Amino acid sequence: MNDVYIIGVGMTPFGKLTHMTVKDLTRAASDAALADAGIARDAIGAAFFGNAGQAALEGQFMVPGEIALRAAGYSGIPIVNVENACASASTALHQAYTYVKAGMAEVVLAIGAEKMYIEDRARMFGVFDGAWDVSRGQANLDAIIELAKDMPLPPEALQDTGQRSVFMDMYANLARFHMKTFGTTQRQIAAVAAKNHHHSTLNPLSQYRNDLSIDEVLASRLIAWPLTLPMCAPISDGAAAAVVCHVDYLKKLGTRRAVRIAASVLASGSDRRADEWDKAMCRIAAFKAYEQAGIGPEEVSLAEVHDASAFAEILQTENLGFCAPGEGGHLAASGATSLGGRIPVNPSGGLESKGHPIGATGLGQVFELVQQLRGEAGERQVADARFAIAENGGGFHGYEEAAACITLLARPEAIH
Repeated sequence: MNDVYIIGVGMTPFGKLTHMTVKDLTRAASDAALADAGIARDAIGAAFFGNAGQAALEGQFMVPGEIALRAAGYSGIPIVNVENACASASTALHQAYTYVKAGMAEVVLAIGAEKMYIEDRARMFGVFDGAWDVSRGQANLDAIIELAKDMPLPPEALQDTGQRSVFMDMYANLARFHMKTFGTTQRQIAAVAAKNHHHSTLNPLSQYRNDLSIDEVLASRLIAWPLTLPMCAPISDGAAAAVVCHVDYLKKLGTRRAVRIAASVLASGSDRRADEWDKAMCRIAAFKAYEQAGIGPEEVSLAEVHDASAFAEILQTENLGFCAPGEGGHLAASGATSLGGRIPVNPSGGLESKGHPIGATGLGQVFELVQQLRGEAGERQVADARFAIAENGGGFHGYEEAAACITLLARPEAIH
C-alpha cells in the first residue's frame, strides 16, 4: 500500500496584502498547514516551493524557496524551487506527492507564495509577458486572433480599454472562437462570473466578497470583448500550503481528517489544431487522472478550475468531462455549476473572485477542496462531497496552456 495523503492545509487571505512580504506569506501559510496537521516543523522531510513572479518583480532570480523557507524556520532539509507559471503551486504539490510515493520522505511540505502588487504597474503586468514563447512575441497573439477573425463584433470590441494582462486578450479571442463555433453567448460567460462572485461572499479568505448579478457583470468595464472586469482574475498576493504524507506516517499520527490524493497528473500541451477539442491537454490529463483513481467524471462531487477568465471555466468544465465540448456555456447558465447544483464548480469563488496570486493559486484550489471533503467549508459546503478535482493551468503555448496539473482528491476514510 503506497497511498499518499494530505494531512494539513493552510492559506492566507488573497488580495492586496501590502503589509506582507513573500517571507511573511510563506511563514503564515506553512505555519497554518503545520497547525492543521497537528505536527511540528521538524517532522517535514523536504519542501517544494512554488513561485512565478519574484524573480521578475524583486530580482530574486535564484533560491527563492531557500530564502523564504529559512525565514519561516526551515533548514537542513531538501528544498526544491518550482516555477511552472500559474501552475507552480499545483506542480509543487505534484512533486511532493511523487517524492513521498517514491519513499524519499514520509512527510513533505508543498507551498506556493506570490507577491504581485507593486507600484510599477507596467512591470507588474509585464510578468505575464514571460509566460509564453517570448521569441515569437506578437505572433503568439496573432495566431489566436486569427481563429475568430471573421466573427462580427460589436463596436465596443474595437475600443482601447487600457493596460491589462496579455492573457486577457488570449482568453477573449479563445472565447470568440468558442462563440463562433458553438454559439456560446456573452451572457453565459457572465453567468459564470456572477456565480463565482456569489460563491466568494461565503469565503472569508476571498479577495472580493461582493455579490454581482449577470446584468451587473455585463454592465461592468470592458477589458477585452467579450470579457468585462468581473469576468477576469485580479492581481493578487497570497500563499497556500499542504502537508503531504505516506500512509504509514498517517497510521502513526492517527488523524481522521486526512484527504487521500487519488490521482496527480502533470502535463504539457501539443501542436494540436484549435478545433481538436478531444486532444486538449487538460482533457487528456483529466481522463488520465480519472483512470488512476478508478472513477469517472460523473462521480466527482465538486471542482476548482483555473478560471483566470470566466470563459476559461466554461472550457475546463468541458475538458473535465462534466459536459460535451461546446456545452459549457449551457451548463453554467443552467445552474448546474452553482452551489446546490449537479456539479458545483469553484465554490471558493474561483480565481475571478477569490483571487489569483499566480505561484500560490493551485494550492489555494487544493485548500478549498480539502475543506470541502472534510465537511469543513461552512456556508459553501457541498453536501456529501466524496471526490473533488482541481485543474490548474500555467502559461500559454499554441492554443492552450503550456502546463497543467490535475489533482483528484478523495474524502477522509478510516485508516487501520
